[in-house]
Amino acid sequence: MRPISRRLLLGGSAALAVAATLAACSNGSSSSSGSDNGVYLLNFKPEAEEALKTIASAYKDKTGVEVKVVTAASGTYQQTLQTEVAKSNPPTIFNINGPVGLVTWKDYALDLSGTEFVKALTDSSMALTDENGVVYGSPLGIEGYGLIYNAAILNKYFAMEGAKATSVDEIKGFAKLKEVVEDMQARKADLGIEGAFACTSLASGEDWRWQTHLANYPVFYEFRDKGVTDAKEIALTYSDNYKQIFDLYLNNSTVAPSAAAAKTVTDSMADFALGKCAFVQNGNWAWSQISEVEGNTVAEGDIHFMPIYIGVSGEEKSGIALGTENYLAVNSQVSETAQKASIDFLTWLLTGEGAKMLVDNSVVSVSPYPAFSELTPADPLGKETAQFLANKELYPINWVFQTFPSQEFKNQLGSHLAQYASGQEDWSAVKDYFVSAWKSEKSA
Repeated sequence: MRPISRRLLLGGSAALAVAATLAACSNGSSSSSGSDNGVYLLNFKPEAEEALKTIASAYKDKTGVEVKVVTAASGTYQQTLQTEVAKSNPPTIFNINGPVGLVTWKDYALDLSGTEFVKALTDSSMALTDENGVVYGSPLGIEGYGLIYNAAILNKYFAMEGAKATSVDEIKGFAKLKEVVEDMQARKADLGIEGAFACTSLASGEDWRWQTHLANYPVFYEFRDKGVTDAKEIALTYSDNYKQIFDLYLNNSTVAPSAAAAKTVTDSMADFALGKCAFVQNGNWAWSQISEVEGNTVAEGDIHFMPIYIGVSGEEKSGIALGTENYLAVNSQVSETAQKASIDFLTWLLTGEGAKMLVDNSVVSVSPYPAFSELTPADPLGKETAQFLANKELYPINWVFQTFPSQEFKNQLGSHLAQYASGQEDWSAVKDYFVSAWKSEKSA
């Protein structure tokens, strides 16, 4: 999937402001008059645009129903959605990315509880519901992220005399990962790489892998200890664990930590694709980002997933992080005819022939509907995501970052991480911000 920087969450006062604007719009006749009775999907995955248009064309050939696909520019989905719902022909299908997003968009989301595709979910807990259990969004797919590694480089390292491991199976837990990574960094010239890890991208808007995906880990484990799925206050109990894995990335990468603030995700993925490093943290959506880099040296058979380890007891039994934040919603403000057409399309897409097209076109790799159970993902990281999902011997790292207070909370966390990487702040500033901003925004 497209990186998290495209997924804009609103929380606190910002969410209330948008909600007020939307409420004003819905009082007029323009939104409530509905669309032209076709289907209008506002897509938030730029890399899936062409595939979705191909799928829409196939659906029209089959049913005669036009499916309009419009894609928001990177990082602008919420603003685009806010603009589009106020038009005379608004989106009939749009995305809500979790509980925080539902606060803003609930008045625009149709109750989907009785739909065929929601009833077909293999895990009903995957649906996006309110406190009363009403379903307002259904997942498009399940995604995974972890440490992506180049087996060719690792195998070269394992064959070296005195290597700290002889196979990837021996890398279980943070201590062994650190030992291997630091040894690889010391031998980078012999390995023909510039660093064990790709550069840590901390440029503004390019830091989602650290202020969202990596930050998920300490929160996940704290929630697990407390037996909760959200909290108004957080102690960041696993702050030291968050720090040590972040330090491992910074201190063993292709660039010095002080250079990270200028690096983008594209820079990081190019490091990996061009064989300059052995590891990069990212998700199953990254294969296209790697394979399409000009000069890519990573063979499809050499790209694999490894869990992210942060030094928590028992983590050798953990898998990659699995979850979703892409929930499909139907606009409750459009005509009943358009609502029905949209539900019919989603039913076909998630429980019928559309499922195979989603997988074959790499829009999703794994999805919690029976129609996907026998389908094999087209890309190597998608295949491994499916394997981790099916592996009952490993516990998954759930995506709890949906509970993070707001996008601004994450943006500011990323800024503190960049200040830490450049030596302008110590780690206590990162932790203090995380804890205090979490509390203040949640209370708001």
